[in-house]
Amino acid sequence: MSISPTTNPAVTRTQLRTMWLASIGGALEFYDFVIFVFFTAVIGKLFFAANLPDWVRQLQTFGIFAVGYIVRPLGGIVMAHPGDTLGRKRVFTLSILLMAFPTLIIGLVPTYRSIGIGAPLLLLVMRVLQGMAIGGEAPGGWVFVAEHAPAHRTGLGIGLLTSGLSFGILIGSLVTTLMHLFLSPEQILAGFWRLPFLLGGVLGFFGLILRRKLQETPVFEEIRTQAQARRELPLWVILRTSPRAVVASFAGTWVLTAGILVVILMTPTLLQNVFRLNADKIQIANLAGTAALVVSTTVIGMAVDRYGLKRLAIPSMAFLALSTYALYFAAMHAPGAILPLYILAGFGAGAVVLTPIAMVNAFPPLVRFTGVSFSYNIAYAIFGGLTPPLVAWLGQLNSLGPVYYVAAVAVIGAVGILISPNYVSNRCELFPGQSLGVDTERRS
Repeated sequence: MSISPTTNPAVTRTQLRTMWLASIGGALEFYDFVIFVFFTAVIGKLFFAANLPDWVRQLQTFGIFAVGYIVRPLGGIVMAHPGDTLGRKRVFTLSILLMAFPTLIIGLVPTYRSIGIGAPLLLLVMRVLQGMAIGGEAPGGWVFVAEHAPAHRTGLGIGLLTSGLSFGILIGSLVTTLMHLFLSPEQILAGFWRLPFLLGGVLGFFGLILRRKLQETPVFEEIRTQAQARRELPLWVILRTSPRAVVASFAGTWVLTAGILVVILMTPTLLQNVFRLNADKIQIANLAGTAALVVSTTVIGMAVDRYGLKRLAIPSMAFLALSTYALYFAAMHAPGAILPLYILAGFGAGAVVLTPIAMVNAFPPLVRFTGVSFSYNIAYAIFGGLTPPLVAWLGQLNSLGPVYYVAAVAVIGAVGILISPNYVSNRCELFPGQSLGVDTERRS
C-alpha cells in the first residue's frame, strides 16, 4: 500500500543546521576534487618531460585525472562497510580528511623540473586518495542528511546536499575564471596555479572541523542498539536481497551522469566545437547554468517532499530533455539566447537530485550506506567513463546528438525511479519484517 507524502513536519533548527553543515562540507570537498580538471593544461606542462609533445602531456594529465574516477567504486565499497557497521558520521568525516590532505599536497608538490618522474607519481598517488574520498562523500552525505531529516522531508535534506556538491563545481569554475582574468599565463605557470589547491586544502580542513560538530544519525543509533547481532557482510546482503534497488539505482545514476557531465561540464566545449560560438560568452552562460543547478536541486527536493518522488519522475525528466534541446536549438539558430536558455537547462539538470532521493529510499537502513555507495559508484564509473567519448562522437555525427543522448537517458532514469523500491528513509524496517522499533511505514 502506498502513502501520500502530504504531511511535512517542520524541520527543527538543529536538523537544518546539520543539513547546512553537511552541504558546506560537500561543496568544499567537490571543489577539491574538480579543481584538478580546470588546471590540466598547466599541470601537463609542469609535471611531465618538456620534450614530450603537448598532446602526450595532456593525455597523461587527463589519465591521472581519470584515476580519481576509476578508484571511486573501490573507495565507495571500502568506506561503505564501516558506514553501515561503525557509523555514518565517522565515514562522512573521514572522506573530507582524505580529500583535503592530498589537495593540499598537490599544491606543494615539486614539478618535473625539480624531482623528475617523482612529480607525476606523487600526483598519481594524491589523485588515488582523492578518488577514494569522493567514492564515500556523495553516498555518505546523502544517507547522512536523509537520516537526520524528519519524516517526509528527506527531499529537502538531499536537495541541500546536492546543491552543495554542485556549488563546489561552481566555486572551482569561478576561481579558475578569476585567475585567468587577473593573471597572465606566465604568472600562473610561475606558481600561482598552486593557490587553488592550497586554498582547497585549507578549506577542506575547515570542513573537517565543521563535520566534527555533527551528531550520528538517529537511524544508525537505533541500528546500533537493535542490530548488534547481525554480522553478515552488507555488500552480500545487498546483492542477495535488493537486485531491483541496484538496477533502479544504476538507471538513476546514468541520468545523473548525463545531467552533470553533458549539460554542465561538456556542453561549453561542444557548443564551441560544433557551433563555433564565442568561448567567453559560453563560459558566462555556463556559470549561470551551474548556479541555476545549485538552486534547482533544492527546489526539486522540496517538491518531492510535497508531491512525491514518483509523481515528479516523468515531468522532471521531460523538462531535462526539453530544456537541453532548447539550449542546443538556440546555439544553432539564435546564439543571442544562449544565456537564458543555459539557465533554463541548469534548472532542468536539477532533475538529477531525484536519483539520490530514490537511492536512499531504495535500501533498508541496515545496509543503506553500502547499497547507495555500491550502486552509485559502480554505475558512475561505467557511465561516467563512457559518456564523454560517446557524446563527443554523437556530436560529430549530428549537432543535436548530445540532446538525443540526454533524452534517451532521461527516459531510462524515469523508468528507474518508477520501479525503485521506496522505504521511508528515516522511519522504516531493517529488512522487510524486521522492525527498527520505531515507525515502520513503507511506501510502495
